[in-house]
Amino acid sequence: MSRTVNCAKMGEELEGLDFAPFPGELGQKVYENISKEAWKQWLNQQTILINEYRLSSLDPKARSFLQEEMQKFLFENQDITMPDEYNSVK
Repeated sequence: MSRTVNCAKMGEELEGLDFAPFPGELGQKVYENISKEAWKQWLNQQTILINEYRLSSLDPKARSFLQEEMQKFLFENQDITMPDEYNSVK
């Protein structure tokens, strides 16, 4: 049987992740409180941010920015910071 979590993003009991998506306290928090569906939504948003802002995973500032946006998206139910160019195309 799959593991379920009370998903902080979706507000309901859903299938949880199979493992923490990255090490550390925040990775554990995501594992314990975020569903597979919400994580999938975040990965899509993260891809947009990386591409639109041309972020490098090697840049500590970029990693910090993505972590902040992830926390807003998953746990604080806030809109993430999308580039102006992206918003005008929608």
